[in-house]
Amino acid sequence: MRTRARRLSASLLLLLLAGCGAEAAAETPSTPAPVAPEIPAAAAGGVCQLLDYVLIERIVGVKFDVAAAQKVDKTYTCAVQSMGAPRPDILLSVTVTTADAEVFQEELIPEGGAAVKGLGKAAYRQIRGAGGSAGPGVEVGWLTADARLIVLRYTFAAGQPRSAADALAPKLVELAKEINQTSV
Repeated sequence: MRTRARRLSASLLLLLLAGCGAEAAAETPSTPAPVAPEIPAAAAGGVCQLLDYVLIERIVGVKFDVAAAQKVDKTYTCAVQSMGAPRPDILLSVTVTTADAEVFQEELIPEGGAAVKGLGKAAYRQIRGAGGSAGPGVEVGWLTADARLIVLRYTFAAGQPRSAADALAPKLVELAKEINQTSV
């Protein structure tokens, strides 16, 4: 009988310990997921200094968190995306030019581009169709008062309707006006 009591006591003790272990494991805080540091777009250098994630999100309504700058010949470019997603994206390019407003309007506005008032010396906006792995897009181009040709382009993810680009166009013009007010 004593042996039986000991076995029963040992079994109860094991059950109690197992229960305590489960509680202890449940109470142990899990390791938090790694958090990517928030680095401003300007940290990429170049013309990325003209872009601000908070401003973009406020005007366009999309959160971006990765930027990269590049210079090829006399053109400075900045690409902005969301980490882990190739689209949507924003591309900003700035090139020094000798074109004046007349040349810009006659030669640099792409076919299908609509004039935009209140942006630089001359400006246009254009809805671009989807193609390849990219959805539709909106492009705003303008000639600054200090002889720079700037193009701001937003490209949607594949599968987005053209109506999304139509709705975004006025917002991208507003973002362009904000960029135009900064020093290039």
